[in-house]
Amino acid sequence: MSPDLIAIGGFVVLFVLLVLRVPIGVGMGVVGLGGFALMTGTQPALNLLAISPIRTVTDYSLGLIPMFILMGAVASASGMSSELYRAANALLGHRKGGLSMSTIVACGGFSAICGSSVATAATMARVALPEMKRYGYPDSLATGSIAAGGTLGILIPPSIVLALYGVLTEQDIGKLFIAGVVPGLLAIALYLIAVQVYLRIFRIELPQQERASWREKLGALRDIWAITLLFIFVIGGIYGGVFTPSEAAGMGAMGAILISVARGRLPLKRLFGCLVESIQTTASIFMILIGAILFGYFLTVTQVPQKLAAGLVGLGLGPYMTLILILLFLLVLGCLLDAMAMIVLMVPILYPVSVQLGFDPIWFGVVMVLAVELALITPPVGMNIFVISTLARGVGLQTIYLGVLPFVLADIVRMALIIAFPAIVLFLPESM
Repeated sequence: MSPDLIAIGGFVVLFVLLVLRVPIGVGMGVVGLGGFALMTGTQPALNLLAISPIRTVTDYSLGLIPMFILMGAVASASGMSSELYRAANALLGHRKGGLSMSTIVACGGFSAICGSSVATAATMARVALPEMKRYGYPDSLATGSIAAGGTLGILIPPSIVLALYGVLTEQDIGKLFIAGVVPGLLAIALYLIAVQVYLRIFRIELPQQERASWREKLGALRDIWAITLLFIFVIGGIYGGVFTPSEAAGMGAMGAILISVARGRLPLKRLFGCLVESIQTTASIFMILIGAILFGYFLTVTQVPQKLAAGLVGLGLGPYMTLILILLFLLVLGCLLDAMAMIVLMVPILYPVSVQLGFDPIWFGVVMVLAVELALITPPVGMNIFVISTLARGVGLQTIYLGVLPFVLADIVRMALIIAFPAIVLFLPESM
């Protein structure tokens, strides 16, 4: 059997397994190992199975994943997310749509210590949704702003998805983190504009809170010193060359624990719960990663990435039209996979294509994450939409779809700006 037929058969089997709800890590591992065995023989495949998982879980560069997950879990458990929301509300709550805008800003702030889109959306839903319902916000706007704000968790550093991209492509993770800062701030600004446009188009009148006094604003800002300190300590340390990303993750996790304990916000039982949660999340991520690496070996021996790159370049569409095709494909794929699975599955295939097209690897990584962000809130699926649907009882999926549309348009504008002006992504990492 030719390598091309084996490769096509592998993708068909993987798709069938996904439809049957087989976990993506298991599906990729089974198909990758089986395909590798067909190409090289049973014994080499068994050797790969014996070596690859151990090599993956003991990779020093991947040690940042459990540490950043722990940092986010501790920050959430110790009430830092609530403090962020209160501070954002003190600054923006008096404006029209202020609670929705406060939610987006708080999501951006929490993303700076979390690194997970789903975790950011779930955490802020528990904090912000009851408040928006109390003030009579439409369910569409309330849920849409949380779902969209949650996507910032995989872009604003520290981002687990960007870290995985860096590991898979052997790019500088520190530069990838720094490259996500400006696009993340741009997203917050465009989301705030989207809220105002949404209210004007649908002529929605909302009750406005009283303007907070300067004393109240300063008090609310003082309450977020812990998150601010952690972000400056971690990201500033990476940008200044004081820490490697893995060292920064460990320091950030320890810093979050020490601050929370010192404030009396983290009893032993709650700390144990954070550790268990971090272990569970890390195990699921590593399961996906091991499966993706096994699948990557299968792609290597069948030369799928090289053939795909040659095929796309051979179409003669030019770099940017080819990039648009890639982005459309990622949007469709987002109907089937979550952010982590999309990155680990598609990076080995699409990264060689980007190299042949002449795109900067750091820039392409951020663009891929932007596409994944958009897929998280794009109908008919959208992982964040389902997370919010689970937490917002009584709110239908159609209502949430309507609520995210302004933010989808904002993301498309942001994508266009970053493609047109790559310096938005690159000027900070180039200054390191």
